[in-house]
Amino acid sequence: MNKNIIILGVQWGDEGKGKVIDLLSKNVNYVVRYQGGNNAGHTIIINEKKIILHLIPSGIMHKNVKTIIGNGVVISPNNLLSEIKELENLNIKIKNRLFLSTMCPLVLEYHIAMDLAQENFLKKKLIGTTGKGIGPSYTDKISRYALRIDDLFNKDIFAKKLKQIVDYYNFQLIYFYKSNSVNYKKILEHTLDISENITKISIDVSDFLYKARKNNKKIIFEGAQGTFLDIDHGTYPYVTCSNTIAGGALTGTGIGPLHVDYVLGVVKSYSTRVGSGPFPTEIFDKYNLHITNKGKEFGSTTGRKRRVGWLDIIFLKKAIIINSLTSLCLTKLDVLDGLDTVKLCVSYITSSGKKIFNLPIKQEDWNHIKPVYEIHPGWKENTCGITNILNLPQAAFNYIKRIEELTNINISIISTGPDRNNVIILDHFL
Repeated sequence: MNKNIIILGVQWGDEGKGKVIDLLSKNVNYVVRYQGGNNAGHTIIINEKKIILHLIPSGIMHKNVKTIIGNGVVISPNNLLSEIKELENLNIKIKNRLFLSTMCPLVLEYHIAMDLAQENFLKKKLIGTTGKGIGPSYTDKISRYALRIDDLFNKDIFAKKLKQIVDYYNFQLIYFYKSNSVNYKKILEHTLDISENITKISIDVSDFLYKARKNNKKIIFEGAQGTFLDIDHGTYPYVTCSNTIAGGALTGTGIGPLHVDYVLGVVKSYSTRVGSGPFPTEIFDKYNLHITNKGKEFGSTTGRKRRVGWLDIIFLKKAIIINSLTSLCLTKLDVLDGLDTVKLCVSYITSSGKKIFNLPIKQEDWNHIKPVYEIHPGWKENTCGITNILNLPQAAFNYIKRIEELTNINISIISTGPDRNNVIILDHFL
C-alpha cells in the first residue's frame, strides 16, 4: 500500500486538484502543501457548497487529517489567518490540525506593492500575475534576504531586518516605478501583533514528516498551480516563481526522493490557462463558449476568464516524463457532454510544414507552430455523476481509452462532476 503520494496538476493549473485531494484525503493522516502561495486556489464542492482554499491544504475538510504547509510555500500572515477564521466559521476545527514550516518566507505589504508596480510598469508585456506579492516574495528568498517565520521569534531582529528591506523596496517603488511607498511602522506593528498566531503552529516539517513515515503514516503532498507554470520546466517566462513539478515536493518539504511511493497527475479533459503565454490548442469558436460556460472557467483566485483549448497530448506526455507520473486523474469529463466532436492534439506542424512531436526548444518557435488534431465523435448523453465506467457513453469511453493509448499511462480516476462523489475510481492505489 502506498504511503507517500504526490498529487499535482499537469497543465497550467485549475485542473481540479482540490476536489481530487479532498476525495483521497479521507484515507490519509497528513496532507502537505509544498509550493506556491495564496495566488493559487483549490475549489472544493461539498453538498453543493463551494469552498475555496488558497493556502491551507485541501485535507483540512476531513477531521481525521492534519495539514502541513512546507518551506516551499510563501505565507501571507493576513491571508492565512483570514482563511483559518473562515473555516472556523464553518465549524471546521483548525486547532492542532494545521502546522507551518519555520522556514516559510513571509509575504508582506511591500511585496504586494512591488508586484502591482511591476505589473503596471510592464503593461503590454504582462506575465499575468495575481497581484498577491508572490513573485517579489520568492525573489527575496532567492536573493537571501527574505523574512521567514523563524524571524518572528525574535522581535528585535525582525524589526531590524524589516527596516532594511522596507527601505530597499521603497527606494525602488518611489524612484524607479514612480509608485507609492509603504509604511514601515504599520507593517512592523501589524505583523508583530499577529506573529504569535503564526509562530505557535510552526514546526520542523522535514523532521516531522520523517517521523510520520517511520510510524507508517500516510501522506499526500499537494501541488498548487500546474506543471507548465513551473519556474524551470514551464512555458518560461510565463510561469510562476516556484517549482510546481513533483520534484518541488522534495525541496518544498524536506522529504527524500526515496520516500515518494506514487505520483498522480491531474489533467482536465480539455485545456485551460490564465494569463499570457503559449497555448497551441487555444480555441475561439463555439466550443470555447460551451466549455467556458459549462466548465465555469473563471479563476478561483482572480475571477479572470480562463483561456480554453483542446487537450494537448504533447504537453501531457512531457508532464508524464518530468513528474515520473504513476497514473492520471482525468477531470471535468462532463463538461464535454453535448459536443458533436472532441479533439486531441497529437503533434504540431511548423510554418515550414514540418511535423513535430515535441515541445519547441526555443521561445520564439511557439509563434511558428500549429496543432495537428485527431478528431473524435462527441456524445450527447449526460455523464455528470456517473460512478461506473461501464455506464459512460461509448464515445466518452473511447475518448478516455485513446488518451491512455497516446500517453501510455493508466487513468486511475475520472471526475464526472463538481461534487466530491462524482467520480469513477478505476484503481484503489491508496
